[in-house]
Amino acid sequence: MELQITTKALEKILETADQESVDLENTCLRIAVVPGGCSGLTYDLGWDTTVQETDFVKQMENFRIVMDKRSFVYVNGSELDFTDGLEGRGFHFMNPQAIRNCACGESFGL
Repeated sequence: MELQITTKALEKILETADQESVDLENTCLRIAVVPGGCSGLTYDLGWDTTVQETDFVKQMENFRIVMDKRSFVYVNGSELDFTDGLEGRGFHFMNPQAIRNCACGESFGL
Protein backbone atom coordinates (compact mmCIF):
# COMPACT_ATOMS: atom_id res chain seq x y z
CA MET A 1 0.00 0.00 0.00
CA GLU A 2 1.46 3.31 -1.07
CA LEU A 3 0.34 5.65 1.68
CA GLN A 4 2.79 7.96 3.36
CA ILE A 5 2.12 9.23 6.86
CA THR A 6 3.88 12.30 8.16
CA THR A 7 5.50 12.29 11.58
CA LYS A 8 2.91 14.75 12.85
CA ALA A 9 0.01 12.54 11.67
CA LEU A 10 1.62 9.46 13.19
CA GLU A 11 2.08 11.22 16.52
CA LYS A 12 -1.56 12.39 16.49
CA ILE A 13 -2.86 8.90 15.66
CA LEU A 14 -0.94 7.42 18.59
CA GLU A 15 -1.96 10.28 20.90
CA THR A 16 -5.63 9.84 19.97
CA ALA A 17 -5.45 6.08 20.49
CA ASP A 18 -3.96 6.66 23.94
CA GLN A 19 -6.57 9.28 24.88
CA GLU A 20 -9.39 6.99 23.73
CA SER A 21 -7.83 3.89 25.39
CA VAL A 22 -7.70 2.07 22.05
CA ASP A 23 -5.98 -1.32 22.16
CA LEU A 24 -3.80 -1.05 19.06
CA GLU A 25 -2.94 -4.75 19.19
CA ASN A 26 -6.57 -5.61 18.39
CA THR A 27 -7.77 -2.41 16.71
CA CYS A 28 -6.84 -0.94 13.34
CA LEU A 29 -7.16 2.51 11.87
CA ARG A 30 -9.65 2.16 9.01
CA ILE A 31 -9.45 4.67 6.17
CA ALA A 32 -12.43 4.84 3.84
CA VAL A 33 -13.46 7.03 0.95
CA VAL A 34 -17.18 7.69 1.01
CA PRO A 35 -19.58 9.80 -1.08
CA GLY A 36 -20.07 13.31 0.27
CA GLY A 37 -18.77 16.82 0.52
CA CYS A 38 -18.73 19.61 -2.02
CA SER A 39 -16.48 17.77 -4.47
CA GLY A 40 -18.16 14.36 -4.32
CA LEU A 41 -15.90 12.21 -2.13
CA THR A 42 -14.64 12.52 1.41
CA TYR A 43 -12.24 10.64 3.65
CA ASP A 44 -13.39 8.79 6.76
CA LEU A 45 -11.01 7.65 9.50
CA GLY A 46 -12.03 5.50 12.43
CA TRP A 47 -11.08 2.60 14.67
CA ASP A 48 -12.08 -0.90 13.59
CA THR A 49 -11.59 -4.31 15.16
CA THR A 50 -12.55 -6.24 12.02
CA VAL A 51 -10.25 -6.87 9.07
CA GLN A 52 -11.86 -8.38 5.98
CA GLU A 53 -9.95 -10.83 3.79
CA THR A 54 -10.20 -8.37 0.90
CA ASP A 55 -8.87 -5.37 2.89
CA PHE A 56 -5.52 -3.83 2.12
CA VAL A 57 -3.39 -3.75 5.26
CA LYS A 58 -0.38 -1.55 6.00
CA GLN A 59 1.58 -2.52 9.08
CA MET A 60 3.03 0.48 10.88
CA GLU A 61 5.41 0.28 13.82
CA ASN A 62 2.66 0.45 16.48
CA PHE A 63 -0.60 -0.22 14.61
CA ARG A 64 -2.21 -1.34 11.35
CA ILE A 65 -4.03 0.70 8.73
CA VAL A 66 -6.76 -1.05 6.76
CA MET A 67 -8.97 -0.04 3.87
CA ASP A 68 -11.34 -1.72 1.47
CA LYS A 69 -10.39 -2.16 -2.20
CA ARG A 70 -12.43 0.79 -3.48
CA SER A 71 -10.95 3.17 -0.93
CA PHE A 72 -7.46 1.86 -1.66
CA VAL A 73 -7.80 2.83 -5.33
CA TYR A 74 -8.64 6.43 -4.32
CA VAL A 75 -6.03 6.76 -1.55
CA ASN A 76 -3.09 4.90 -3.07
CA GLY A 77 -0.13 7.27 -3.51
CA SER A 78 -1.44 9.83 -1.01
CA GLU A 79 0.11 11.36 2.08
CA LEU A 80 -1.74 11.69 5.37
CA ASP A 81 -0.82 14.71 7.46
CA PHE A 82 -2.14 16.42 10.57
CA THR A 83 -2.36 20.20 10.76
CA ASP A 84 -3.48 22.58 13.44
CA GLY A 85 -2.87 25.87 11.70
CA LEU A 86 -4.93 28.45 9.84
CA GLU A 87 -6.12 25.94 7.24
CA GLY A 88 -7.93 23.98 9.92
CA ARG A 89 -7.16 21.43 12.56
CA GLY A 90 -7.28 17.77 11.65
CA PHE A 91 -6.07 15.05 9.37
CA HIS A 92 -5.62 15.99 5.73
CA PHE A 93 -4.78 13.92 2.67
CA MET A 94 -2.51 15.19 -0.06
CA ASN A 95 -3.86 13.09 -2.91
CA PRO A 96 -2.12 13.38 -6.30
CA GLN A 97 -5.11 11.69 -7.97
CA ALA A 98 -7.56 14.43 -6.94
CA ILE A 99 -8.39 16.76 -9.82
CA ARG A 100 -10.49 19.06 -7.65
CA ASN A 101 -10.67 19.79 -3.94
CA CYS A 102 -13.27 21.51 -1.85
CA ALA A 103 -12.23 24.98 -0.63
CA CYS A 104 -12.42 23.77 2.96
CA GLY A 105 -10.22 20.75 2.13
CA GLU A 106 -12.75 18.20 3.36
CA SER A 107 -13.64 16.57 0.03
CA PHE A 108 -12.17 15.80 -3.37
CA GLY A 109 -13.11 14.60 -6.82
CA LEU A 110 -11.42 12.55 -9.51
